[in-house]
Amino acid sequence: MELLQVAEVVSKEKGISRDEILTAMEHAIQKAGRAKYGHEHDIRATIDKKTGEVRLQRYLQVVEAQENIENEATQIILKAAKRSNPDIQVGEYIIDDLPPIEMGRIAAQTAKQVIVQKVRDAERHHQFEEYKDRVGEIVSGIVKRVEYGNVSIDLGKTEAVLRREECLPREHFKNGDRVRAYIHDVKEEQRGPQIFLSRTHPMFMARLFTQEVPEIYDGVIEIKSVARDPGSRAKIAVVSNDSSIDPVGACVGMRGSRVQAIVGELQGEKIDIIPWSPDAATFVVNALAPAEVTKIVLDEENHRMDVVVPDEQLSLAIGRRGQNVRLASILTNWDIDILTEQEESARRQQEVSVRTALFIEALSVDDVIAHLLVTEGFTKVEQIAHTSVDELAEIEGFDEEVAKELQDRASAWLTENAEKLEKKRLELGVSDDVVNIEGLGLEMSIKLGENGVKTLDDVADLAGDELRDILGADNITEKQANEIIMAARAHWFNDEDKES
Repeated sequence: MELLQVAEVVSKEKGISRDEILTAMEHAIQKAGRAKYGHEHDIRATIDKKTGEVRLQRYLQVVEAQENIENEATQIILKAAKRSNPDIQVGEYIIDDLPPIEMGRIAAQTAKQVIVQKVRDAERHHQFEEYKDRVGEIVSGIVKRVEYGNVSIDLGKTEAVLRREECLPREHFKNGDRVRAYIHDVKEEQRGPQIFLSRTHPMFMARLFTQEVPEIYDGVIEIKSVARDPGSRAKIAVVSNDSSIDPVGACVGMRGSRVQAIVGELQGEKIDIIPWSPDAATFVVNALAPAEVTKIVLDEENHRMDVVVPDEQLSLAIGRRGQNVRLASILTNWDIDILTEQEESARRQQEVSVRTALFIEALSVDDVIAHLLVTEGFTKVEQIAHTSVDELAEIEGFDEEVAKELQDRASAWLTENAEKLEKKRLELGVSDDVVNIEGLGLEMSIKLGENGVKTLDDVADLAGDELRDILGADNITEKQANEIIMAARAHWFNDEDKES
């Protein structure tokens, strides 16, 4: 009964189940039994969970015949086993009770170490199980020690680590300080659970808003995205699920009380609260506040956006060291280019002149017709060739005859141009496999050939940045470049599968 009382006390102290304590005791007694009777024997200890009675037993596994025996200390042949139990079968065990052992000082010390170790392991496992489900929560603790900028924080039952790079700039802690931080990772390691905290993580600010603004906690207001430059500036996008509640006003609070509490926790980090919108252009305009936007040009294919601002608003839109536009880009998940009205006008004029010159050369038309096509939104000869005659005839000043002639000229130019490109590709020695990579095509393949990239392996050996440098960063996004390289590498994996 003393064993059961000890298990009960330790269970309450450590917060571990009584059964786990008793299992640790069984391991300790089992180890002592093997030390007395021989480690080669299969000796097991059990503790009755009601009476506390300890039983020490030796197990012998029954095998078919002598040649099946691998260890004589733990196995017995069927013929010998049947003398003590006629009904026994192969694979079952003969169990012999052993007399209780009197533990000496060394055996008792060893047993104690085993129990302590098992209890510690169980405690660590419980801590890991508790904290692994708390990733994403804010916890509060007391600074225990600071080493090279890394802060160890006592959370009560366990310790957590706040690394130097996860602290806000110019933030210093000393022993005894109370700290709030965000659990961003929990790992189970040999020395116990490692809990990693952060005060720079974007979700730390989001969780602070959840604590300070009841409407967010209740789900009336939803946080859509967060972008932070820790310790300096942040943007948070919010939307209300109730049309009668202003999401920005609720987050700011009466006289800024709610947002000021968060600013104080983040060491004076300036926070812009942005109303979220399902319309990408409206959302970007909101995100670039306080700068005013006069025009937006969307490129949905490359997920880019040209934002035009008045000349005097340029520095405000970009922000110090590009901070404002960088945070707006992270918040909206769009690549944003800021242009002044003058720059945008010059770019547009250049694009119009380039496209006009292309149509004059390709279609053998005068400046007026080429300009009309550009004004109608045509950017490539392919678009004219593939647009129906009826649609082309609807352009002011065109009729069916003109439209048909333009379409025929466009088709003829495309055929002639494709033949020239194909001839050049063959001269450069660019393989068919390269041309057939999805997203590459003939013109880009020729550019690669001019730079010595002629086979699938040549393309596969490139990095994304190298491919963009060759083809032009304006012609291909980073994502598209990586997809092309992975498509070129596909045959490597196919070859490995065939070999295996």
